[in-house]
Amino acid sequence: MEWLSVLPFVFVIIAAVWTKQVIPSLLLGVVVSGYLVEPHWLNGMLQTVQFIMEGLSDEANLKIIMFLYAFSALIGLIRMAGGIKGFVQAATERINNKRGAFMLTWLSSVGTFAAPSFRIVTIAPVMKAMRRKIPMSKQELAFVIETTATPLVVLIPVATAFVGYMTSVIDLSLEQANMSGDSYSLFLQSIPFNFFAFAMLILGFYLSFFHRSKKKANDKPKTGENKQEEEDDRWEDCHPAVMKDLPAKPWNLIAPLISVIALTFIFMYAIGVESGKSGFGALINDGVLDAMVLSVVVTIVWLVVFLKFKKEHLKKMMDGLIDGGNDMMAVILLLAMVWGLSKGTEALDFAGTISQSFNWIPASFVAVVIFVVGCGLSYFIGSAWGTWGILMPIALSIAVTAGSSIPVTIGAVFASGTFGAFSSPLSDDTNTSAGILDLNTIEYAKFKLRPALIAAGVAAAGYLILSFFG
Repeated sequence: MEWLSVLPFVFVIIAAVWTKQVIPSLLLGVVVSGYLVEPHWLNGMLQTVQFIMEGLSDEANLKIIMFLYAFSALIGLIRMAGGIKGFVQAATERINNKRGAFMLTWLSSVGTFAAPSFRIVTIAPVMKAMRRKIPMSKQELAFVIETTATPLVVLIPVATAFVGYMTSVIDLSLEQANMSGDSYSLFLQSIPFNFFAFAMLILGFYLSFFHRSKKKANDKPKTGENKQEEEDDRWEDCHPAVMKDLPAKPWNLIAPLISVIALTFIFMYAIGVESGKSGFGALINDGVLDAMVLSVVVTIVWLVVFLKFKKEHLKKMMDGLIDGGNDMMAVILLLAMVWGLSKGTEALDFAGTISQSFNWIPASFVAVVIFVVGCGLSYFIGSAWGTWGILMPIALSIAVTAGSSIPVTIGAVFASGTFGAFSSPLSDDTNTSAGILDLNTIEYAKFKLRPALIAAGVAAAGYLILSFFG
């Protein structure tokens, strides 16, 4: 009956595809695990709670929760202080043509790569405001913005909301596969193998600057009602980050982001030196999460002091911090379910079942199979993080059994989730972009599906070619 250890993941995948809701589906998987371990009406539920509590009580997992909440709180404080609105207003005053608008979109990623949603919320209102003086299709704008969102953020190894989650998923999957290793080092090694992200960035760059659209550049209503067009392109109030009653102070965005990035490297180096490393090697250590937590907390402290010096009300700042932090609660709940599922399937010896049942898969073909399956899963559930949480434990267990490359397999899993986050009509990226730019979500998702499939095809071909050299 060893195959029972696979049942929680089977239930999770079926429920996620059917309901399009990741968190309840993961909870179902934890419940199934609980009752398989303790087949009693009461003890099964108690075991379910125990699995979740074990995941939440882990020291590394608590650090991830601290980082995600603090980082989101910092974004909330920046939003309250008018940093995002100030950036939008300053940017719109300096751009006069379509090429410049697209160039700003790409260059702005240097300072707004912290999270895809942050990228979109920061740059989409800029593009919306510039449509008044530059003829541009809303779908074109949203596509360029999203190309530099998740496909870019997943490749950046520091100072992003993704790093903590991605290393956590790798860590728990290694534990489940009975492997040891540094999750952050493996994440760094996997970055070159996220073929979809690289393919999407290259394709997006080409479509941004070298491709001429056959369609008209603007989306003017067929009725010709200029008033409606003007209302559609109003950037103020298109998102809470750019509300009319907020101040416009771009340095309240720029300075904190520079602080987080610089302090992350400083603390990473200091932690590396304390552990006996030197030079560049001091920057690559398993204390990256500690460094990111410290950098965000220190930045919050000095920003609060600075804003208080500028006569900002402390209560207003605290409200901004709490509102921002609470924006991450759904993600924290997702993490709790992922960790709980990991503990449950670990108790069921999931890794042992995989090693006995999937030892027939050729090592060289694991990555391409995982990528294709993951793309389908991520498209139908619309969540990169959900896909990674569901698929990574399975993928690494199969990779260990087959003797496949761990960094390549990790890269394939991250690539598959990136595909869904970019292309799915259910993804947060798609819906945020469509909401700010007043697009029909389904039509916009169809518009970007073709280039996403081209990039996915290139990625799959890359994994297939790589299999002949493995």
